[in-house]
Amino acid sequence: MYTVREFTVLPTIPKSLERLRTLATNLWWTWNPDAQDLFRRLDPGLWVQLEQNPVHLLHSVDQGRLKHASEDPAFLAHLDHVMEAFEQEMSEKTWFELNYPQLKGRTIAYFSAEFGLHECLPLYAGGLGVLAGDHLKSASDLGVPLVGVTLLYRQGYFHQRLSHEGRQFEEYPPVDLHNVPLTLVRDDAGQPRRVEIPIGDHVARAQIWLAQVGRVPLYFLDTDLPENTPEDRQIAGQLYGGDQHMRIRQELVLGFGGVRALRAVGCQADVFHMNEGHSAFLALERVREMVQGEGLSFAEAREAVAGSTLFTTHTPVPAGIDTFPADLVERYLGRMAKDLGLSVPELLALGQLEPTREREPFSMAILALRLASSCNGVSKLHASVARRMWHPLWRQIPVDEVPILSVTNGIHIRTWQSMEMARLFERYLGPGWAGDPNDTDVWERVKRIPDAELWRAQERLREGLVAETRERLRQQFARRGASPAEIEAAEQVLNPEALTIGFARRFAPYKRATLFLHNQERMEAMLTNEERPIQFVFAGKAHPRDEIGKDLIKKIIQYARKPSIRKRVVFLEDYSMGIARMLVQGVDVWLNNPVKMLEASGTSGMKVAPNGGINFSVLDGWWPEAYDGTNGWAIGTHTDYTDPEYQTHAEAESLYDLLENEIIPAFFERGADGVPRRWLAIMKSSIRTCCAQFSANRMLRDYTLGFYIPAAVCSQRLTANGHAASRELADWKRQIAQRWGRIRIENVEAVAHGTHSVGDTIVVTARVNLGEVPPRDVAVELYHGPMNGTGEITRGQVTPMLLDSTAEGSVCVYRGELPCGTPGRHGFAVRVLPSHPAVPCRHSLGLIHWG
Repeated sequence: MYTVREFTVLPTIPKSLERLRTLATNLWWTWNPDAQDLFRRLDPGLWVQLEQNPVHLLHSVDQGRLKHASEDPAFLAHLDHVMEAFEQEMSEKTWFELNYPQLKGRTIAYFSAEFGLHECLPLYAGGLGVLAGDHLKSASDLGVPLVGVTLLYRQGYFHQRLSHEGRQFEEYPPVDLHNVPLTLVRDDAGQPRRVEIPIGDHVARAQIWLAQVGRVPLYFLDTDLPENTPEDRQIAGQLYGGDQHMRIRQELVLGFGGVRALRAVGCQADVFHMNEGHSAFLALERVREMVQGEGLSFAEAREAVAGSTLFTTHTPVPAGIDTFPADLVERYLGRMAKDLGLSVPELLALGQLEPTREREPFSMAILALRLASSCNGVSKLHASVARRMWHPLWRQIPVDEVPILSVTNGIHIRTWQSMEMARLFERYLGPGWAGDPNDTDVWERVKRIPDAELWRAQERLREGLVAETRERLRQQFARRGASPAEIEAAEQVLNPEALTIGFARRFAPYKRATLFLHNQERMEAMLTNEERPIQFVFAGKAHPRDEIGKDLIKKIIQYARKPSIRKRVVFLEDYSMGIARMLVQGVDVWLNNPVKMLEASGTSGMKVAPNGGINFSVLDGWWPEAYDGTNGWAIGTHTDYTDPEYQTHAEAESLYDLLENEIIPAFFERGADGVPRRWLAIMKSSIRTCCAQFSANRMLRDYTLGFYIPAAVCSQRLTANGHAASRELADWKRQIAQRWGRIRIENVEAVAHGTHSVGDTIVVTARVNLGEVPPRDVAVELYHGPMNGTGEITRGQVTPMLLDSTAEGSVCVYRGELPCGTPGRHGFAVRVLPSHPAVPCRHSLGLIHWG
């Protein structure tokens, strides 16, 4: 055998085009259509073939084309224009700099298991990753000093291939690191920067790659190194791949390795944001740094870490949380307990709901909740669901007071909006509309857009969707070896003038992709109506191990093969960000019909609004916050069903009724000029109400004002003077915990009768024996509100009671006034909680006495 030595030959980039390299390696181009057009001009066919990947394009384009472009005044002028826009955006003063100059130099580290930035970097599985990508893009827009951390998956997420019968197959092609917008991070000597991560009884190594996302750096950890064991090289092999051993190893690399990677590149982050529980081990690594490096106890280090850590949960069901057997966690982290200043049982208890229960699993979400001072859900409804789900961690307090807040998700509008609509917005909303999507006055100008002009734009987008769908379907059929007749038939699917409904997302069973088929006869009558034609475009992947999800795909594809409707129902394989953009930009209606309470937020429907699409959704996730009766349609009602079969039937009937009686008539009722005025009124209302409220820029502002800035201030205070405040706070909590058991509420009296009138005030006094706890360290409160049929207080409110006098020794008398504000059956209770100005979460200690 002979030895093959590999080398690469790249086109020579002419000097006048050198700036293209800078542009290609900053993902700013993913939300700048003018930059994308610049690369497309080099070779339009190759640009599409290479999934709009400028790095791969520059490595593959014909040398002659580069030479021609370097001498083309029009191309060079286009390059000058794009680079001027890029440099201006990267250098101008940002919202964060203008409003918070005192926080200059502070950094927020945002950890996520996946980031969806563009289809040319296929390191994402779905909504979590796409949200994380939009988070970084808006951080760049606003100048929020963010840095991202994730894993580099050598195979990324799978490519989906569908058989003629609709069976899903998975392909895992490796990511070609040579041809993606990533740069290997090197030290001053030119060597790759590497970090070591403890994996059980040995150490694995990871090198660091960088993707620049506008102003924001995103670091990737790569374990596929020759010096690692074969098992460790596979740690970052597949996104969400492998068994539980692989998953815990991935999360060790993300958490421990991510913190070490930031230190290796010189980033001393002040605030850490865990996007879902996959990265929760980062909190343990930060504790370890302080225990070993600064001599703090675990309790003292925990205060400093928790005060600067935020946890965002996306999961509304316990089954969606990563959990591991305790013996597996001990195997991989047991040796670290000593470094943390803990015993192994104490380490395991951090992630267990009931540490004393045999075989209690270790939950990454519980670990995150216990080591972060702030937690949020991703919509108002999801936060409510999450409070109920995690109430067992705070059993002594009412569900409504479980400390999980909400920041509703948003989308990066410039990434998802079509050029057609962007130009229309610029013309009528003003050239600065994208700079501040939160400015509601700007969105009121949507009313100024002429109906005819808005409708023509929507028609062109739908025509583009139909054309691209036909081409993708033709390629899809050709890949699986379909007959020439079947391939030719792909050119005839869909009608450019039909009402086009899109449904694209992960094919999990709870998302009910086949709900529209509940009554096939009724649906078929709508699909075959030649006077008022409607059509569906579907896309989505089922998890490789989700056989039920795969069956849903098969059912839709087999239904779409019926001769009477084969032109009206299409399923596109290999759902990606590229297909998502095509769909959200071209559909008239976006369908979303999950089982209620199981959709944490959802963002796909948000993406249709700035493109003129209208939402048609169950009142779940973000839609209850958006829907106002004028801006779309709600499937079903706010009813919480107890019978799943009846729920499916009722919501399917609602879906059909709305289509037949509201949606189809509104779309096809045209004036003399062919314009559907009623439809356009709904479209304008959707644009006006959804774009401002559900943009990622609004989301980033909420995170910045509500979490990042308070956490940065808290971090600065807790770490100053050798962590003096952390030490003091840990000592205070220790003393409170020791003394708390001796507190007693001895007596509660209310100057009250059985009934009262609105406007009355009830005076309540309570005798509280504080034992050894000084009054300054407690809050005595009235918890009150309407009562339900089971005698529980609902919509509880808190009114402080004030220290009235000291009766004798440690007994104090507190007085409070209870307002009678609304009629009905009400109740109240007296309670005592610990109180300290440095404790941001009143229930974080888990200590409370009820009278």
